[in-house]
Amino acid sequence: MATKSTAAETTRPVAEPGVVLLLSLAAWAIPGAGHFRLGRRQKGLVFFVALTTMFVVGLLLKGRLFPFEFSEPLVALAALANAGLGLPWILGRSFGLGGGVVTATTYEYGNTFLIVAGLLNFLVILDAYDVAAGRK
Repeated sequence: MATKSTAAETTRPVAEPGVVLLLSLAAWAIPGAGHFRLGRRQKGLVFFVALTTMFVVGLLLKGRLFPFEFSEPLVALAALANAGLGLPWILGRSFGLGGGVVTATTYEYGNTFLIVAGLLNFLVILDAYDVAAGRK
């Protein structure tokens, strides 16, 4: 008598550790790149568009890309969250964007968009890592 195999029982091929690391770095640098490279193109495209749009909206709302000031722990944590977006964050910092206008009524909304975009990208990176490592 043959039994049906379930999805939980099937094993997925595990990628080499170096490949998983490079995939994770690509997923950090370009939001959605990890999923795109793994063949989940629709998810990768959605992540790219959504996270990049959140970043641009945060900048348009006069949000701030926080500097790494370790004397102020909350500012340092916000900077770490901003850095989670990878290349858009690097480009924004390089071109002097994200200075923030504290007096703007949209300042806090902009900060929230920028911080959440970076934190969401960390979750997207972890998801791509899990898929590449064969856990999903």
